[in-house]
Amino acid sequence: MKRISVLMIIAIIAINLCIIGYAQQNDALKILTKVDEVSSAPEDQHIKSTMILVDKSGNQKERKMVIYQKGGDKRLVRFLSPPDQKGISFLSLPNDLMYLYLPAFRKVRMIASHVKNQNFAGTDFSYDDMSSFSFAKEYNPKLLKTTDTFYLLKLTPKTEIEKDYSQLKMWVNKDSFVPSKIEYYDKNVNLWKTLAFDNIEKVGNYRIAKEMEMKDLKKSHSTKMLIGEIELDSGLSDDIFTKRNLKRIR
Repeated sequence: MKRISVLMIIAIIAINLCIIGYAQQNDALKILTKVDEVSSAPEDQHIKSTMILVDKSGNQKERKMVIYQKGGDKRLVRFLSPPDQKGISFLSLPNDLMYLYLPAFRKVRMIASHVKNQNFAGTDFSYDDMSSFSFAKEYNPKLLKTTDTFYLLKLTPKTEIEKDYSQLKMWVNKDSFVPSKIEYYDKNVNLWKTLAFDNIEKVGNYRIAKEMEMKDLKKSHSTKMLIGEIELDSGLSDDIFTKRNLKRIR
C-alpha cells in the first residue's frame, strides 16, 4: 500500500509539473504574440531615421534612411545619404522573401536563405534583423522570469527556421509590450549581440521606441538607429513594396 501511495504521489507531482509547464509555455506564447501585435499595430508606417555606426576606436559614420512598413510583413528600407550609400534599398515581403538593390550594379537580387544572416550594408543588423517577421512564428518562447515591470522570455528558433542565433533573451515591458532589451546568442550559446530599445513614446494610439542600438560584442561595433519623422496609418500603397519601386532612388 505504501508503495502504491508513493507511486501515486509521484504521478500526481509529474502531472502537476506538466500542467504548470504547459501553462507557462502558453503564457510565454501569449506574451510574444502580444509583442508582435504591438510592433505591427499601425496599418502602415513611414519613418525617417538616422543610423550612427561606431567602430571599436570610436569613429562614427552617419547614414540617413527612410523606412516604409505595411502591417507586419512588408517593409522597404532605403538609404538617402551619404552619397556612397544613397539608393541602397532592401525589401522584405511575406514568406521570407528578401530583395536587395545596389545602385552601382543597377540590379535587384534576391537574398538567399544562407545570406540573410549576414550584416546589412555594414551595419550591425543582419538582413533578417531588418526584415519584417513574427517572433511568435519563428521562435519557441519560454517564460524565465516575471517582475513588477517586465517579462523575461527565452526564445529558441523553431526547427524549420534557419537562424545564426541559438537563442534570444527578451525583456518585455509589462505596460507596453515593447521590448526594452534583446540578447542574441551564437551557436555556442555565447552572448553575441545586444539590442536596446529606448525613448519608448506614445505616438497616436501606438507605443514606439524612438531609439534602438544594436551592439556586436565580438566586433566591438555598434549601430544606433534614431527615429525622426514618423507618419502612421497614412494609407501607403502596395506599389511601394515591389521590386520595381526598390530601384527608384529618391
